[in-house]
Formats: sequence, structure tokens, C-alpha cells
Amino acid sequence: MIRARGLVKRFGDFEAVRGIDLDVPAGQAFGFLGPNGAGKSSTMRMVAAVSPVTEGELSILGMDPATDGPAIRARLGVCPQEDSLDVELDVRENLVVYGRYFGLPRGEVRDRADELLEFVQLTEKAKSRVEDLSGGMKRRLSVARSLINRPDLLLLDEPTTGLDPQARHVLWDRLFRLKAQGVTLVLTTHYMDEAEQLCDRLVVMDKGRIVADGSPLELIRDHSPREVTELRFGADTHEGLADQVVDLAERVEVLPDRLLLYSEHGEETLAKVRERGLHPGAVLVRRSTLEDVFLRLTGRSLVD
Repeated sequence: MIRARGLVKRFGDFEAVRGIDLDVPAGQAFGFLGPNGAGKSSTMRMVAAVSPVTEGELSILGMDPATDGPAIRARLGVCPQEDSLDVELDVRENLVVYGRYFGLPRGEVRDRADELLEFVQLTEKAKSRVEDLSGGMKRRLSVARSLINRPDLLLLDEPTTGLDPQARHVLWDRLFRLKAQGVTLVLTTHYMDEAEQLCDRLVVMDKGRIVADGSPLELIRDHSPREVTELRFGADTHEGLADQVVDLAERVEVLPDRLLLYSEHGEETLAKVRERGLHPGAVLVRRSTLEDVFLRLTGRSLVD
């Protein structure tokens, strides 16, 4: 569905994407992870055939976006990060009018709108004004609108940003169903649990490059020991205590409020800490997560 080799995107002297390779097969849920400014959005815009490639090769649905942009876009669904719904139209009209942009016959687009409203659980809101919908409902309507042309490839930019947990899980269920129907999903997200839940494969981008790729389980296995022991001592003491436990784990990370000890056996690590006469005020032993991997690869510094 997507093949890229040496893909580069420049804006003047700034290189946003620095020679990445991608392969996304049909029916896969593929995710981009990365901090702000990593190059995710620039890559997604090239994949959506709305931003020209600066250098390299890019094939979407077997076509070249430089020459086949309209044909590619006709088979894509795009759900942007910010909802772009038409507040002058009701819920059902948002789907019908958008479907007409693709040249769908009136009868077909009306039937398709009703099917999609049922699919995203908005049938009872068909005549409601967009501004009266909750955030989760607006997001589901945006997903429904991106499906009006029965796309082969669906691009989702931060699909659940700002949603409460219940709304996120409802949307996850809809995306699972789409993948089961054979739709290929490509998404960006800042939620690590979302990436683990939805994605068959991920790439982690940082500063325009791909720094890791694989399934969520492969990334955790390859870039982090199995367990993490979190130790909380008194304020402003963790830096000084790190030297006393550094040999007990494969990696020790010092944070302002706790020490993180990465090892294969967290409980054994904790026992060794206590054998040295150290008694933290709070302890948590947990499995390594995709967030641990993400922060190790891209750093903990805030990126604006």
C-alpha cells in the first residue's frame, strides 16, 4: 500500500524528513510515533499526496503521487487531527455533502451515510447540529466522513486526542472493525497504549529519521529490559542514591521524583536494593512499556 525509499522533505533549508524507508502492506495497522517536530506530519502529508516529495521514491497504492495525485486521493480516507466538520450542516448532511465531492450518486451517498452513522453509533444524532455533539461524537463523525468513499487506505492523525477513556475505547473498537474489513490504517499518536492496542507495526521517528521499527512487542523486547523497578525516596535525594544501585540493573534512570531500575527481574532487583539498607518510601515493580522505549529513543526533554 505504501513504499518509500530515501524519502526526503525539505522546507527551504530545513530538512523535516531525512531519507526514510517504509513498507506498509495491505490490511496492516501501521503507526508513527515521535515527539513534536520529528517529521511525522510531513511524512503523512506526502503519503496523503498533498505535499510533494523533495527527494526519494514514494509509491501509494502502486501509484506515483507526483503524477497520480487525484487517483490516489480518490482511494484515501483522511481523518485530520483537528475536526474540520461543517457546523452549518447537521450530522447526516456532513456525510452526504462530503460524499458528493467524490462524485458519488445521490442515492448511493445517502445510503452510505446511513450505514456509516450506524457504524460509528451516531444514528440517533443524524439531525443534530455538529456544535451540539460531544468531543467523542465529533471524532467519530470525522472518522465516518473519512470513510464515505470506501477508502483502501485510511490515514488518521492523532485520532483520539482530547477524548475521555470511554470515547477512546469506542473509537478503538471502530478502528479494529475497519481493519478486520481489510482497510489499511496508518496513524500518528502520542498515546503509547493506543499504539500498543491498534498497531501491528510501528516506526519511531526523531529529528526526521526512523530510529526504530517493529511490532510493539518487538520494540519493547529490543530496547528495554523486561521489568522496571520504580523507587521513590525523599525529595532531591535520587541523584545521590543512584550511585548506590547502579550495578543492580542493566540501566538506571534518575528522575526528579524517583529512580527507575531496568532489569529482567524487578522483584529480585528490589530485594537487592533493600539488602543495601535502602528503604524507599514507595515502590512499583512493573513490566516495561512502549513508553519506556519511546522515551529512551527520543529523550525526556520537552520538544516545542
